Amino acid sequence: MHSDPQQAYLDGNHHMAAGDFAIAEDCYLQALVLEPMHGAVRANLGYLKERQGALAEAEFHYRLALALMPDHAQLHQNLGVLLLKEKRFDEAEAAARMAVELAPDSPAAWSQLGVLLACVKREQEAEQCYRRALALDPDHARTRFNLAYVLLRQGRFEEGWPLLEARWQFDSFAHAFACPRWEGESLQGKAIVIVLEAGQGDMIHFCRYASTLKERGAARVAVICHAGLKRLFTTLAGVDEVYALDDAVPADGWDYWTHPMRLPAVCGPVAIPYLAAEPELMRQWAGRLPTQGLRVGLAWKGNPDFENDADRSLASLQVLAPLAAAPGVSSGAHFVSLQKGPGEGEALAPPDAMTLQAIGPQLGDFADTAAVIANLDLVISVDTAVAHLAGAMGKPCWLLLPDYRCDWRWMTERSDTPWYPSMRLFRQPEGGGWAPVIAEVAAGLAELCRRTPAPSDRA
Repeated sequence: MHSDPQQAYLDGNHHMAAGDFAIAEDCYLQALVLEPMHGAVRANLGYLKERQGALAEAEFHYRLALALMPDHAQLHQNLGVLLLKEKRFDEAEAAARMAVELAPDSPAAWSQLGVLLACVKREQEAEQCYRRALALDPDHARTRFNLAYVLLRQGRFEEGWPLLEARWQFDSFAHAFACPRWEGESLQGKAIVIVLEAGQGDMIHFCRYASTLKERGAARVAVICHAGLKRLFTTLAGVDEVYALDDAVPADGWDYWTHPMRLPAVCGPVAIPYLAAEPELMRQWAGRLPTQGLRVGLAWKGNPDFENDADRSLASLQVLAPLAAAPGVSSGAHFVSLQKGPGEGEALAPPDAMTLQAIGPQLGDFADTAAVIANLDLVISVDTAVAHLAGAMGKPCWLLLPDYRCDWRWMTERSDTPWYPSMRLFRQPEGGGWAPVIAEVAAGLAELCRRTPAPSDRA
């Protein structure tokens, strides 16, 4: 037990930094018993509860701390971040504006206000906030990344790509290579390795530029990827070696390394498709899928750890039930679950009237998924790696997009995308909600079934 509130506070900070949240909370509570009006303890206890996901408790402690320290800019900023997580936009904006009023020279405060404005699609105001922050600190990494997000969404690539460089200050998977990062130098006769991006969808999206590096004269091109992508990426044109993240990758022998998401800034368009299924796997799956009707793959959930997963993923497979009820679909289409991991078990008990083949347990990696997709007529997916794979293979794909914080690469309002010519985008209306999206998809699927002659058999 502590007898000194300040020492209890300092010990709590130490344990929170080490990830020992339970011990840290105990220290903070001991400090408050000894000194109930200790504002910094309240503030840090609020931050601890926010990191634990206990947002109501976090807000309680933040507001008590603000009652003790009303002019504390960082506290107002923290409260604004929390309120934004709960989509309490007006309250979040008030807190964020109080932070910049109290700390007008803080680039972090201006950047956070910009984030709030970007989330509610006030992008011009958001950009002004980001530029104000960069005027204060041109190297402020978080602001540079945030501004890149807005610019890329608007198709302002020339300025956006360089700013996106900031992302690797907090999301770097680069190995310790004994060579410099590639900055566009001649690759004639050189060896270059493409390192990992955080998301599997990102890797599928940007690995396309491996072929461009080869065309530029690289003698050796290697890719480091997630283990589930290794076998699939052996089909990439121009790639000589593929390493999984846990493989032993030689640290030397390379002339350059690069992040895949840097490549669009220096490489031109790449022909689609650029990924393919293994022929033998394709043949194996062809025999397991139905031979009649439209074959439609479904993916309704992404990685639950993704920051915007609650908005981009569907609550359950049941949300897609109207697809099976559309005119002509129940007799003209056969659904195949491409869901792996979260939601995979739902495919075992599909909505009424939906004929769904649950193959999740049989999908060992993305090479298997590619072989299934190659045998489908259409993929319907939320914004996850399955959609990127379908697009990279040139397979027709209908992408379901959220209204809130839709990813920058899908830009705004478009129903198509320059990244994947075979993809059609279905967007939530302003304010969100999946029902109108699914109704539009169901109508499109009914029309597709009506226009697609049902073959008597497939080879």
